[in-house]
Amino acid sequence: MIPSFHLAQINVARAKAPLDDPLLAEFMAQLDRINGLADQSPGFVWRLQSESGNATDILVSEDPCLLVNLSVWSSVEALFDFVYKTGHSGVMARRKDWFEPFGRPYLALWWVLAGQRPSVEEAMARLDLIAEQGPGPEAFTFKRRFNPIQSVELVQQ
Repeated sequence: MIPSFHLAQINVARAKAPLDDPLLAEFMAQLDRINGLADQSPGFVWRLQSESGNATDILVSEDPCLLVNLSVWSSVEALFDFVYKTGHSGVMARRKDWFEPFGRPYLALWWVLAGQRPSVEEAMARLDLIAEQGPGPEAFTFKRRFNPIQSVELVQQ
């Protein structure tokens, strides 16, 4: 039997100011709407969130301005459609208004077994893989994609 896979994604950003700063007020005001849009999007499976309903208060490093978005989708296409073909694209277009240039990869995609929920530590390690080795079957990008079979073949070797 061939296992079923889902796509995990992480993207990180360093806010230009603390989250309660007026500079980020417009971004913060959109979070519930954008998260709700993700939750209702075709192909959405899961997203990291705290009791607040988002992940802005989950610390992933000593830097309190480093924000993480971690989610699981049914396919690369489902995630791509949400990111670039919904109201989320407006937030992406304003990224430079709210976040500093990151200076290293800030997005990683990888395949997980259906039902698996990746940890923040695993996700951050996927970003490191892209930074160190470039995109590959274990961690890739929208521009350089790998399918689940390629990822499984790598693990089995």
